Amino acid sequence: MTDTRTDDPVAAAIALAPQIKAAKDEIQTQSTLPNSLVEAMAEANLFQLFVPRSIGGPETDPITAFLAVEELSKVDGSVGWCSFVASAISMYSAWLPADVGREMFDQPLDIRAAGSFRPTADARPLDGGYLVGGRWNYVSGSDHANWLVLNCNIVGDSGPVFDSQGGPVTRVMIVPRSVAMVEKTWHTLGMRGTGSNDVVIEEAFVPNEHTCLLYEAAATDGALYEPRTVTATGWTPFAAMGLGIARGAMDTFVRLATSSGSTTSPTLMRDRTAVQTVVGETEAIISGARAYALDAVGAMWESACRGDLDPGPQVLQARLAITHAVRESVRAVDMLFYAAGTNAIHESNDLEQYFRDIHAAGQHIAALHSNFEYGGQLLLGLPPGASGW
Repeated sequence: MTDTRTDDPVAAAIALAPQIKAAKDEIQTQSTLPNSLVEAMAEANLFQLFVPRSIGGPETDPITAFLAVEELSKVDGSVGWCSFVASAISMYSAWLPADVGREMFDQPLDIRAAGSFRPTADARPLDGGYLVGGRWNYVSGSDHANWLVLNCNIVGDSGPVFDSQGGPVTRVMIVPRSVAMVEKTWHTLGMRGTGSNDVVIEEAFVPNEHTCLLYEAAATDGALYEPRTVTATGWTPFAAMGLGIARGAMDTFVRLATSSGSTTSPTLMRDRTAVQTVVGETEAIISGARAYALDAVGAMWESACRGDLDPGPQVLQARLAITHAVRESVRAVDMLFYAAGTNAIHESNDLEQYFRDIHAAGQHIAALHSNFEYGGQLLLGLPPGASGW
């Protein structure tokens, strides 16, 4: 097999726009990405942006990954989401020794990862590995995945295992998608094409070398894989996804405003003062949030590349900027949707889908207001109430 993957994921994402547009109806009705689009995204490395070069991945820096996912999300939020999630999850291939990764994933590399870091199922230690079984929900991309990355609670003969602080011990298991069954549970307001279904494993043995611990040192050297920055790095494309949806909504609104009136007036929307004000304000909201995200993530990336011993201040700003980007994207889309009036509520108008998608995406943990609380705790000299800060 000849490797035809591109080294420019941003250009590839832009080039995919016509194919994504043509597939939008199928994505909505089938609640998954069409196979032809999945194959094209895989060829462009868009499911494995953060996989290390040591096993054949592109090891894309977070700014470039941001720009690629943003372009996908301008066209369809579910497509951008699938790229973001798969890339963030497959990043943990760097926690495996390179020789193990090369043997597991074959060459040319094609990791289409899905999974969950919520430990909702169990793993029992056995000689040489773990016996895994249980259910995980919200597993985005489960239909097109070929690998699953699943966090598990470790259980022994007497029940769950706890660490010295009294917390449950967990471990990440990397398993072929073929050992799991997908249950079609994804019936939602928005982000329908992500196929974020449940996956169930009745029982599977996972060798020790196919497992790792979250937040421990990676087996692969590199700025992408620093335990202190890995959460913020993995969530960077999430900010891009939100901002891409907002930009897509803005572009749609401008086309609508310059071509139609409303049910109560034939006057073009663009000629109304209220609409002009909304467009100016939402442009400032989207562009401002984007600038903060790129600046904060860029500073964190530079800190990681320098090998700073304490990247905490940069991580703090990046985490705040990521949450801020998506919350502001929700606000901007809401303003545009309201300003469009009844034009916005029809499925024939893409603004309706952008509205649904951003509201579904805004429920993700990286977009919750609790992130502002944790950032505020740090700024006030208190320990944060969550990991990854």
